[in-house]
Amino acid sequence: METQTFRPTEYHHIALNQDNIPLIAGTTIKVVELVMAQRAYGWTPEEIQINHRYLSMSQIYSALAYYWDHKQVIDADIQRREAYVSRLERETADSSFVAKLRAQGLIQ
Repeated sequence: METQTFRPTEYHHIALNQDNIPLIAGTTIKVVELVMAQRAYGWTPEEIQINHRYLSMSQIYSALAYYWDHKQVIDADIQRREAYVSRLERETADSSFVAKLRAQGLIQ
């Protein structure tokens, strides 16, 4: 298994991996993933902690502070991820299960 190296940032709980991707230190959670979860579910920081018990409130607030200070870069990453998913959805045929559900009129 390859050992990853991390560089500290000015944010106490945020480190950059070798690809300069910000992660919550001591975890595998990327700042962008936490932000996407917050947007998808409309979670407050407290609700993030309820759903991610392994994160402290300090880690969550540090990740959110990092996001707000790097909003343009992280928002661009989110847009790239969403475009990639949309492209895959267009290019990928439905599974046989989904095709059966569509045929039965259970999904559109």
